[in-house]
Amino acid sequence: MTSASLPLSIGLPTGSLQEPTLALFAKAGFQISGASRSYKPAVDDPELVVRLLRAQEISRYVEEGFLDAGLTGRDWIEENGSDVEVLCDLPFSKATAAPTRWVLAVPNDSSLRTLQDLQGKRIATEAVGLTRRFLERHGISARLEFSWGATEVKVPDLVDAIVDITETGSSLRANNLRVLATLLESYPQLVANRAAWADDWKRAKLQGIMILLQGALAARDKVGLKMNIAKNELQNLLTALPSLREPTVSPLAQPDWVAVETVIDEKVVRVIIPQLKSLGAEGIIEYPLNKVVY
Repeated sequence: MTSASLPLSIGLPTGSLQEPTLALFAKAGFQISGASRSYKPAVDDPELVVRLLRAQEISRYVEEGFLDAGLTGRDWIEENGSDVEVLCDLPFSKATAAPTRWVLAVPNDSSLRTLQDLQGKRIATEAVGLTRRFLERHGISARLEFSWGATEVKVPDLVDAIVDITETGSSLRANNLRVLATLLESYPQLVANRAAWADDWKRAKLQGIMILLQGALAARDKVGLKMNIAKNELQNLLTALPSLREPTVSPLAQPDWVAVETVIDEKVVRVIIPQLKSLGAEGIIEYPLNKVVY
């Protein structure tokens, strides 16, 4: 560790991703406070400095070295054309674990049916660069207009089509829109400035953060189970027991009994606990997990 390396600055997104991002960092072990009052919140790690910024801006500040690293969507990295080191995908979003999608949408009753029908049409979007490159790849020339928000309400009165981000599709359905094409699927990504990544201390720090964040996401839908069972019933239980890896089997003070511990998907717990009980398991304990590191 060198004084020149400290601290590591990282940009986190404001807006719809702010709360799930802070919750993910908390599960990974980083408590960030004051985020509702300042774009410079406090973090309980003296080796970190956190800045809260619009997701649209983070990759530019990382590329230019104003930040060492950042968490932002793949979509905004591509929109900005940012030259950054992509460390990993982090599959989470504001509502689900599914990726968000940038889609080209038109009114349900629109006569536009194919991409080629967009020749010469007006399209509103916040992701102008992303949309322009998509249309160029398909040989389409259209008039693109930057949209400051509420893009879905601009068709058909102001524009012929929109390119907007969707997670569940509910907003599109509510505004009587149908999808003509998907431009991009996007997860948040952890990215680093290339010079920061070349710094030994900062690279090691970022690798540690990446492991913790991925571990927190891996634990999201899993729980731990502990139970005791007689040795002569163990094989039947192991056959029925789903496991992340092989279950851990440990001896107990009572020589004819063992303890079994495993990690399983939370959604199967309500089904499997009665089965485990019927197979002879006793003292069954379910407990939550913060991180699962593979």
